[in-house]
Amino acid sequence: MVVFLYLFWPIVRIYLFPPEIQQNLPSFGTYITIPKIHAQSPVIIGVDPANQTVYDEALKHGVAQAKGTSLPGQKGTVYLFAHSSGPIWEENYFNTIFLRLGELQKGDLIIVRRNGKDYDYRVREEKTVDSTQVSYLLNNKKTQLILQTCTPIGTSLYRLLVFADPASGF
Repeated sequence: MVVFLYLFWPIVRIYLFPPEIQQNLPSFGTYITIPKIHAQSPVIIGVDPANQTVYDEALKHGVAQAKGTSLPGQKGTVYLFAHSSGPIWEENYFNTIFLRLGELQKGDLIIVRRNGKDYDYRVREEKTVDSTQVSYLLNNKKTQLILQTCTPIGTSLYRLLVFADPASGF
């Protein structure tokens, strides 16, 4: 039982003791807040999603913004990705930041703050795609937010994508 609890504590902790959402975020930098799933994190800008060494290091410190995609407040696709789980020997809050991403439903709120300005998005849909499917990263024409994590939890077999539209015009 002790081993089981040790192995699954990061996941259990998220459900039993969800982190508190901070209201007073710094006025400089970029942050994501997803109230429904109690997720809040700094966003690391310009992370190369094709370089595992680079993105593994970035994901230890927050949610990554895919290099070459738009930034909040700009026209085009803002593409953010993070872990749903990670190795227990590297346990930190950001290893499970998107653990509950699959619980989001149409209309749920996602807030991305950039340099003190909030950009609100509403979930439109979600999709599960093969891990080799990268076309969503390449299509930067539509103004939207895409969140990505691996699924099922504890694997990298597929990618869960959550699509959200701006709640108001940018």
